[in-house]
Amino acid sequence: MDLALLCMVLPLLTVAWGQYMDYYDPYSDYRGSDEWVNVYRQGFNFQCPHGQVIVAVRSTFSKKEGSDRLWNYACMPTPHTLGEPSECWWEEINRAGLEWYQTCSNNGLVAGFQSQYFPSVLDREWQFYCCRYSRRCPYSCWLTTEHPEHYGEDMDMMMYTYDHYIRGAATTFSGVERDRQWKFIICRMTDFDCQFDNFKKK
Repeated sequence: MDLALLCMVLPLLTVAWGQYMDYYDPYSDYRGSDEWVNVYRQGFNFQCPHGQVIVAVRSTFSKKEGSDRLWNYACMPTPHTLGEPSECWWEEINRAGLEWYQTCSNNGLVAGFQSQYFPSVLDREWQFYCCRYSRRCPYSCWLTTEHPEHYGEDMDMMMYTYDHYIRGAATTFSGVERDRQWKFIICRMTDFDCQFDNFKKK
């Protein structure tokens, strides 16, 4: 490679790599944190700061604590190409003791969770906090494998890819284990600006 060209390209690569590492730096706090957003058998409400979305979910299970889980989440700022959050809302409640599948409506991305524990079912109901961004929209979505892999195990789900986002989840509930497995709905975001006139909430 021509030396002059190399001198031009190298600073650009350095800046790009630095931006990439800055974007993922908060994971270091998440991995080392023993903090939880809830206590056993209590409700909680977790929302990412404005302009951020959920990128990691961590949980541990306790049979003796009412077959309940402690939860922890990590958030990341979205890139400026997505635009600003144009609206945020709470989705409908997913009832305890049931299997369910839910995506954020209106092209939203998951930016928080709300949950209440029900001792009569030994399970939780769940709501997603969703935000829609003003420029880009999700596409090419798929389900992850089960988290945790087996009922009663710890969960540690992280988004390692820069341009992939959580849009919802499908869950199954075991009446024997009194625990829930999650498959997260992961989507890419378009590389072009979307026309949102046909995607208004009903």
